[in-house]
Amino acid sequence: MYYIGYDIGSSSVKVALVEAATGKKVIVLNEPQNEMEILSLQPDWAEQDPEMWWQYICTATKRAIKEANVDASKIKGIGISYQMHGLVVVDKNGKSLRNSIIWCDSRAVEIGNKAYAEIGAEKCAEHLLNSPGNFTASKLKWVKENEPEIYSKIDKYMLPGDYIALKLTGEVTTTKNGLSEGMLWDYKENKVADWLLDYYGINQSLTPNIVENFTNQGVVTQKGSQESGLPAGIPIVYRAGDQPNNALSLNVLRPGEVAATGGTSGVFYAVTETNSGKSTRVNNFVHVNYSESNPRVGKLLNINGAGIQYRWMRNNTGNESYEEMNEKASQVNVGSQGLVVIPFGNGAERMFNNKNIGSHILNLNFNIHTNAHLYRASLEAIAFSFVYGMECLKDDNAKINVIRAGNDNLFRSEIFSNTIATLIGHEIEIYNTTGAVGAARAVGLTDGDFEKFGSDITTHDHVMTFLPLKNKEEYEKAYQNWKKELELILTNK
Repeated sequence: MYYIGYDIGSSSVKVALVEAATGKKVIVLNEPQNEMEILSLQPDWAEQDPEMWWQYICTATKRAIKEANVDASKIKGIGISYQMHGLVVVDKNGKSLRNSIIWCDSRAVEIGNKAYAEIGAEKCAEHLLNSPGNFTASKLKWVKENEPEIYSKIDKYMLPGDYIALKLTGEVTTTKNGLSEGMLWDYKENKVADWLLDYYGINQSLTPNIVENFTNQGVVTQKGSQESGLPAGIPIVYRAGDQPNNALSLNVLRPGEVAATGGTSGVFYAVTETNSGKSTRVNNFVHVNYSESNPRVGKLLNINGAGIQYRWMRNNTGNESYEEMNEKASQVNVGSQGLVVIPFGNGAERMFNNKNIGSHILNLNFNIHTNAHLYRASLEAIAFSFVYGMECLKDDNAKINVIRAGNDNLFRSEIFSNTIATLIGHEIEIYNTTGAVGAARAVGLTDGDFEKFGSDITTHDHVMTFLPLKNKEEYEKAYQNWKKELELILTNK
């Protein structure tokens, strides 16, 4: 028997099949083979067609079944991970009314800022654990203000993973996890934050029904089966945003444990028992093992301009492979001979209180610097942004005991991982798992045994550990030089 897991990113859709009994990976693949398109119709906008995600889900599912040579009838459950904070709106027939406004879109920043000022910091912190910010609720308000014809046709709003669940089951549902990611969950009252919807003038009836994780959330219809290749009648058991799901995949479930991701964006996700911070630079979300009696909150520090910057560098400086870029970068000394890259060119940055400071290449010397220096400076820049983010997390009272990361992104780079580990003074444990694998394995968590689930990951998936290097001085010097340039830019914005 098998479980299948999906991870709907902004670059690609990943699918994984695992053995139900053991959690062993059978196959992991992604669609498309290159990267999905992100539409930017205006500066700082970012949209994707939800139907595109569904088409890639269907293609990837059929590929996985065929290439793994498994009997599809033996797939017994589905888990879904998805890009957080996006907005999908559908009509009464479940048809998407417009492109999804995805996580890195900055158009609703001022809407969220105004709401925070008028509602008040105390109420937002006490009930939302966050500012309304540039999240799903604020994006829905933007649609109401700017696209009234579309808004008038909306039957339900939802998160990206909810849309895939709709395509599979024909049912419009969401989760506490998803609502908290959209700033639509009231932690104090343990219910939908209807007062925020009222403030925005949004009808409360647009909120989907809520389903619980690790239970039957709806079953695949005949139509969903025909299009996807999955058996009709099997349940969706689990869905969560990509960062809470990544934490689950890495056995980050207890206070003091931190999951790190170095993909298109960069993330530190620290598990806490309660929200003990008030910083608007750090966000708090319902974690996958949250309950009223045993609260587990994910304290998330997001960096929009991370892997996307290194990808841009690859695509525009010779189109070399990441492995070739990393090898060239390794020939350059720490600090890149004074070359500094500021990597924040992917919209407004939450840790700068939603300022959009852009990306910068500073101190470039045509007589000294080569593309190898650019590669090293880029990796260092992203690593330094993680270090800066860790300072923000610690300022917000996050407790750090252990950091875990997957083996499928920037953390594969020794320059990147060594720089972070050395500057923050913590080991970084690397695990051979992915979000799609974690989502598939989560289907088996209907028994609620998180201890066994985590123990299996630690036992079978650990690859290596990056230790802080003893010679910290040159790293500290390079970081302080980078930070000085960053703060000059922030001062002028």
